[in-house]
Amino acid sequence: MASWSQVEAGEPEFAADAKGLMDQRTHKTMATLRPDGSPRISGIEARFIDGELAFGAMPNSPKVRDLAANPRFALHSGSHEPDIWAGDSKFAGRVIEVTDPDIKRAYAAAAGTAPPGDYHLYKTDITEVVVIRLGDPPDHLVVRRWTPERGVRLSELR
Repeated sequence: MASWSQVEAGEPEFAADAKGLMDQRTHKTMATLRPDGSPRISGIEARFIDGELAFGAMPNSPKVRDLAANPRFALHSGSHEPDIWAGDSKFAGRVIEVTDPDIKRAYAAAAGTAPPGDYHLYKTDITEVVVIRLGDPPDHLVVRRWTPERGVRLSELR
């Protein structure tokens, strides 16, 4: 697993592309695992702050309960309509809850927002980053996938 700053240091061009796509929209979609192992999809506002991909969540929300039982997550940038689609990015890994109140205050200040009242703050250990774009010509998809073990690999889907 790696922090976001480690991905950026190892693969700066790929990381800039993945981050740019993730930052296209404020609202993203996150998948967590319910206690029975089935997936749950939730909306989330994730941000890159101080070399970390992080997000906050309201206490007792379903995603907080899911992450307490199983810290694995997947995050999707969201997609534009096909006529203006520039690509997507996806991140997967595990969360680490941050409980230090000073760090939580700094996160809220840097993000410019936080859930109302007390909240859970998570930073992420990243196991995979995927960037998907149209190929040239636009009759296929170009998929770049990063993992800590293999770096960036390229594949094309036709």
